[in-house]
Amino acid sequence: MERTADSKTSLRIAIQKSGRLTDKTIELLKGIGLRFDDYKRNLMVKCRNFDVELLLIRDDDIPEYVQDGVCDLGFVGANVRAETGADVRVLRGLDYGVCRLSLAARKDGAIQTLEDFEGKTIATSYPNLTQQFLDKHNIGANLVTISGAVEIAPRLEVADAICDLVSTGNTLKANGLQELEVILESETQLIQTNKELSPGKKKLIEKFLIRMDSHQQAERSRYIMMNAPKSSVPEIKEIIPSLNSPTVMPLADEEMVAVHTVIPIDQFWVVMERLKKEGATGIVILPIESMIL
Repeated sequence: MERTADSKTSLRIAIQKSGRLTDKTIELLKGIGLRFDDYKRNLMVKCRNFDVELLLIRDDDIPEYVQDGVCDLGFVGANVRAETGADVRVLRGLDYGVCRLSLAARKDGAIQTLEDFEGKTIATSYPNLTQQFLDKHNIGANLVTISGAVEIAPRLEVADAICDLVSTGNTLKANGLQELEVILESETQLIQTNKELSPGKKKLIEKFLIRMDSHQQAERSRYIMMNAPKSSVPEIKEIIPSLNSPTVMPLADEEMVAVHTVIPIDQFWVVMERLKKEGATGIVILPIESMIL
């Protein structure tokens, strides 16, 4: 695929055209301010307010396109990148599309431990990663490569076991399978080509990463406000796992102050009861659109 005339300065980013990562990736791109037309009906989409064009392709093709420099960046699952063995640079783990690649077999079957896979047939869409894992543990097994619906292979007697992606584990249970060994923990990654980039592209990537990091940090954080006794401020400052020192402002009641800060949302509910014990009242939690550290 040939690059466009402005390819020395504009970025081309590969994303999955349709699949489990698509909606979240599009949401992320829109969240960092990129504006573009309907992506569902186009292979290539030019952003209206940032020098970026999106290439929407099969996720299996993304690592190779980035490796070959057809695309400068790509959003892809760590499982796909690892399976292809593409020579690319991982810029960020993005904490969505989280899953794991695991070996599984019938819950009531003969395979209950890793050693039991010896001599068995395993159906998988990830033959390279599966074989590497088996070789590492000196397990001799036969692999059958299947695209899609891997979990039904044991029921069809195509294979004795499977190696497939697992999120909640519900699909395995529905097919009478149990997860036995985790081969790879996976999440969406932002990858970059190792081909030489122009100074203009490098600057654009820096700007892109600042936007993305800001947006994701904001997603993981909340702005909180509370009223508290002035005498409790030292204790509250110790309790709050804030990113920076909290803002403390006087109130009409001279014995009370307002405390404002940013806190990781996953820690707020842990410390809330302690804040209340120190006299904090009127606690308000607000979402953050973006945050520059």
